[in-house]
Amino acid sequence: MLPLPDKPSLAVMPFQNMSGDPEQEYFADGMVEEIITALSRIRWLFVIARNSSFTYKGQAVDVKRVGRDLGVRYVVEGAVRKADGRVRVTAQLLDALNGTHLWADRFDGSLEDVFDLQDKIASSVAGVIEPALQAAETARSADRPTNDLTAYDLYLRAYEMYFSSAQQIPAALCLLERAIERDPRYGPALAWAAVCCLRLEADGSGTDPEVDSRKSVDFARRALQVAGDDPGTLANAALALAYFGEDIGSIMALIDRALALNPSFARGWYIRAILLLFAGEFDRAIESAEASLRLSPRGRFGQVFNVIGASHLFSRRFDEALPKLLLATQDDPSFPTPYRYLGACFAHMGRLNEALEVIARLRSMTSVVVSGADCFRKAEHREFYLAGLRMAAGETG
Repeated sequence: MLPLPDKPSLAVMPFQNMSGDPEQEYFADGMVEEIITALSRIRWLFVIARNSSFTYKGQAVDVKRVGRDLGVRYVVEGAVRKADGRVRVTAQLLDALNGTHLWADRFDGSLEDVFDLQDKIASSVAGVIEPALQAAETARSADRPTNDLTAYDLYLRAYEMYFSSAQQIPAALCLLERAIERDPRYGPALAWAAVCCLRLEADGSGTDPEVDSRKSVDFARRALQVAGDDPGTLANAALALAYFGEDIGSIMALIDRALALNPSFARGWYIRAILLLFAGEFDRAIESAEASLRLSPRGRFGQVFNVIGASHLFSRRFDEALPKLLLATQDDPSFPTPYRYLGACFAHMGRLNEALEVIARLRSMTSVVVSGADCFRKAEHREFYLAGLRMAAGETG
């Protein structure tokens, strides 16, 4: 059981898709994502990340258990019905401590008004949580990311693909590029496209690393031009630029700005941890990664544990690095990076047979075993990592 934070805390559960069409699941999920984002911008409200609340998808939810599992006081439930160009959203707010209903409402509108409906829901929920919030309007960007609903659909599909498996990233990038063709100033799509290109280069799953790196930087710079005050766009663009060598201090300022806009942004804390890993500030990287886990305690943990494990590895705390890296490989077995860190860890521990086994698994998913280490800003860290990786791969030169 997690303790309650020292400020109002809330989790938004997956909304039921009442459209009678399983293909519309992504639309209902996207509705919840937008509501979570809007609520998270209220700085004095602690909001659990989508990846944790969505572990309950398809289950009958016991709000008291959710409150205990996630450490929140309030739970939002709802349903979405989308048909014939119309949307109906129903939502209710419950006290997770005693299960009582605090508020319920229904919102109807056309698809063209779907974004306004999301704001109304978020504002109504916020107004009930605490009397002090009643005079406050949910913070949001002055302009919507896009008014093109086809581009929005493509973005939602790509978002789901990205988090399903590393193997889905090329397909997710294709969808994002189609969204960008429809709306060249669609900030979230541009930023996620930058991240997808980064992953193709880093994972070794692309066809041309130079093209992937060039595209990633271009997408990131275009995203920043239209980011405004959107924390997700700022953070994802910052990640891509940091990986490909942008000044780490300038990029850290972007992350700090994103977290100032949305202190409950779990992915923002995760990206901050990556930047600190690149900078060689390993203990601070672990602190930021743990903050991300607290905000998303039931989300996909592999990438966060990958950062924690790598930070311990570079700090020569091999016994602490090993279990985190093993967990990272189990969360998404198609994600290559943890295998590289794990192989290097075994090698530096002198456990070369186990290192070779890890590298054999890595070779089954990518031909790129000894990857570049330019993202690490200090030469001694690059040399340490590559030395371990080469030992693990059986290279002597």
